[in-house]
Amino acid sequence: MPKRLVPLITALLLAVVSAPAAASTGGIAASTTPMPSASAGGTAYGSVPLPKHPRKRKKRRRRTPAPTPAPQTPAAPGPAAVLTGPTAAAPAGAPAAVKLAIAAGNQLQGFPYRFGGGHASFKDTAYDCSGTVSYMLHGAGLLAGPLDSTRFMTWGLPGPGRWITIYANAGHAYAVVAGLRLDTSGSPSGPRWRPLPRSGAGFTARHPAGF
Repeated sequence: MPKRLVPLITALLLAVVSAPAAASTGGIAASTTPMPSASAGGTAYGSVPLPKHPRKRKKRRRRTPAPTPAPQTPAAPGPAAVLTGPTAAAPAGAPAAVKLAIAAGNQLQGFPYRFGGGHASFKDTAYDCSGTVSYMLHGAGLLAGPLDSTRFMTWGLPGPGRWITIYANAGHAYAVVAGLRLDTSGSPSGPRWRPLPRSGAGFTARHPAGF
């Protein structure tokens, strides 16, 4: 073989050997650089990252303070009842409930005092202070069951009434009906109409609605 043909044959042989490797890679040598992965924090080829939307903060509602109730102006007292002996007479023009309250108070005149009297039942043989007030209010149709003096502190509406006012604290209760005081404290003890007024200091004044 002529020496001039050796380089040509060698080049042809090298071309034949390298052809299959080029065909398997599409004619381009494989890259050793790894492709980015979405799971590794990268972005996959051909994908677009989605924008992040900021979280909406809830607006706090401002609480409107409750209006301060206006102080209640005591109602002008109605006409006074007339005391004749141990019983009282309702004034002319008084509401029916006031007349019934005075009639119920008249029924208690002469009963003795007994602590707890009038609490188990409106009908009893003796009455204490709150039992007397409970009997009077029940007779007027304003109370369904007996109360003690402490519960009278929150009964009805605050302040003195025009016709009926209940004065109560933790230890005592009495009523003023059409200007007359129905009270168990005094001489003699027990439920009586008392013509003389009594200081309401230390007592909570309450009255039935409308009276």
